[in-house]
Amino acid sequence: MNKKIVVFVIAALALLALPLMAQYFGQGWVRILALSLLYVLLALGLNIVVGYAGLLDLGYVAFYAVGAYMYALLASPHLVENFEWIANLLPNGMHMPVWAVIPLAAGLAALAGVLLGMPVLKLRGDYLAIVTLGFGEIIRVFLNNLEHPLNITNGPRGLDRIDSMNLFGFSFGKAIDIGDYRLNSVVLYYYLFLLLVVFSVVICHRLETSRIGRAWMAIREDEIAAKAMGINTRNMKLLAFGMGATFGGVAGSMFAAFQGFVSPESFSLQESVLIVAMVVLGGMGHLPGVILGAVMLAALPEVLRYVAGPLQQMSGGRLDASILRQLLIALAMIAIMLSRPRGLWPAREHGKAAPQPVRS
Repeated sequence: MNKKIVVFVIAALALLALPLMAQYFGQGWVRILALSLLYVLLALGLNIVVGYAGLLDLGYVAFYAVGAYMYALLASPHLVENFEWIANLLPNGMHMPVWAVIPLAAGLAALAGVLLGMPVLKLRGDYLAIVTLGFGEIIRVFLNNLEHPLNITNGPRGLDRIDSMNLFGFSFGKAIDIGDYRLNSVVLYYYLFLLLVVFSVVICHRLETSRIGRAWMAIREDEIAAKAMGINTRNMKLLAFGMGATFGGVAGSMFAAFQGFVSPESFSLQESVLIVAMVVLGGMGHLPGVILGAVMLAALPEVLRYVAGPLQQMSGGRLDASILRQLLIALAMIAIMLSRPRGLWPAREHGKAAPQPVRS
């Protein structure tokens, strides 16, 4: 127990000091760290659906989009400028504090998750993946076209002038000075995302060891057997979709505040596939593995920019740096899956062989 406490304290101090050290190499590195934490939050939410309940969801980015657009509409002048009755009701605009944004984003995304789960309860495997993929694309198309006759999402142009997160008058969009030391906005967002990730890890761990988590894992292993044991598979599946979507909605609202701009292009099918790859690559159903997979796949594309550039110069400019970067990422993923088919850090119980009978 003492060793675990020491490890936790060292890890906590390292995570707190990491952005302070990274900003000496440029704000871009701190931004990579902050975005990696957002992807960890997304991967933790998808792990509930895919890793615990065994429901292959390829439309998870839809909940990410729901949370992002909810915050963007409530924290930007778009609705006030386009709807007169809102301007009369709120002449100073809507500026949502973080304590109100998180429950709203979580609730709206959870509702979207349940609405998705209800019609697909009887689907499994590839069929479920196709339907959820279609749901994700429907949300993206809606966001792209809800400009006429009422301009709700501003179409493909997206929403800008989004307020930064604020908490009781404190804005995460402004740097603060502590003595002679300055903490920039991106560092403050890093700490906000880190707090949310820690809270989410605690929730996921408690769910995993609870009766609900064991019910999800029973459904994942054999749904018919789980139903025969008295588990209400319908309600458990809906709960998995709702809980997983909650994380996506919160992450989406944080993304909108962090970027200050959202558009449908940020929520493409490629994003959904990337989040699924994080869960599978790290180790489905295992929290440390999911976190490792999310950090690796979120940071790797940005780190490889510094590799693809020199390789492009060596080829005399004949190779496109972005395509070369995607190629390197794909090769790395293939190599990992070939060498570690159960993920980088799989759970011990998952895939464990059945005990052999003792022969006399």
